[in-house]
Amino acid sequence: MPLKDYLFSSESVCEGHPDKVCDQISDAILDTLIAQDPDSRVALEALIKTGLVVLAGEITTRARVDYASVARKTISDIGYTSLETGFDANASTFVTAIERQSPDISQGVNVGGAGDQGLMFGFACDDTPELMPLPISIAHRLMQRLGVLRRRGELAFLRPDGKGQVTVRYAGGKPVEVTAVVVSVQHRPEVSQAKIYEAIVEQVIKPTVAPELRGRDTVYHVNPTGSFVVGGPQGDCGVTGRKIIVDTYGGYGRHGGGALSGKDPTKVDRSGCYMARYAAKNVVGAGLAKKCEIQLAYAIGVAEPVSVLVDTFDTGVLPEGELASALRELFDFTPTGMIKTLELKRPIYQATAAYGHFGRPPENGLFPWERLDMVGPLARALGSDGRP
Repeated sequence: MPLKDYLFSSESVCEGHPDKVCDQISDAILDTLIAQDPDSRVALEALIKTGLVVLAGEITTRARVDYASVARKTISDIGYTSLETGFDANASTFVTAIERQSPDISQGVNVGGAGDQGLMFGFACDDTPELMPLPISIAHRLMQRLGVLRRRGELAFLRPDGKGQVTVRYAGGKPVEVTAVVVSVQHRPEVSQAKIYEAIVEQVIKPTVAPELRGRDTVYHVNPTGSFVVGGPQGDCGVTGRKIIVDTYGGYGRHGGGALSGKDPTKVDRSGCYMARYAAKNVVGAGLAKKCEIQLAYAIGVAEPVSVLVDTFDTGVLPEGELASALRELFDFTPTGMIKTLELKRPIYQATAAYGHFGRPPENGLFPWERLDMVGPLARALGSDGRP
């Protein structure tokens, strides 16, 4: 039986979190390559620590790119431009260890097969208008607001690093109250903890968490260790692909284990997750379920998924097997089909590398997997009334 009454927590992180810095570096380089050569094959990881950036992976491309320059600009744009912040992009060492894609892999990809074996999950639910779980949705918005206030200079004590966590109480399977909010922000050393607490609660948490979700007993933890001066890469080593739960559904939906950032769309770790989200969101949007999780699984070099699983957690209006059959008819889950449907050979990836890959508005050609353009076809094929 699905859980009905429970607490669930999800976290998000600021764009200046060291792992997120690395995700943004990897995807900025991917975008630069795809802009010149849409057929670029890219699997690129970054590692960042005090004064050092390592770029390693496999890239096959006709593009000509200065990887270190792209990485340096990305880090500077985030706000790491002095040692006081935890990293100086303009006074650091860059090391590259990049080779071409293995011919053993490329022989399978060249004929339209999956770039790796693996399993991917997509998820959607009716907690929020964007059909995302409420805890991760609020956590992302908290971190986005921190970034806006820092860049505007409205909270001058803020530095780029930070983390947030939100706990939501569910009753009868529906979110009813935020019971706890945790926000840890990197800050200038001279500011008092009392000032930080007041500013974060009044200018970040309360404008973000709706009044009807804040109870009299909601707990706020702001910088609970008492100080967060040493942050960024100085405080913690960052690596691409270490925030995959932040990237997806905050732990609410399952995860296959593969990272998303730094990979071109022939890697089904990325395109499969996007297509599964696209299908799950349209299932919920079509009124076929209040909650939907879709698993895709692939064999390397094989185009068709070896399995498509649909789970509606007892909220569906039709049997899951019937839903799965309809999805295989209406959605092309081959790598070539996913790339074509979502137009993935475009430089759209750096925007995904902070504040989550899902639940973002599909504007300006970004986040195409968030479209609800399959609601009508699904409703017609399966007899839904089209209401979420």
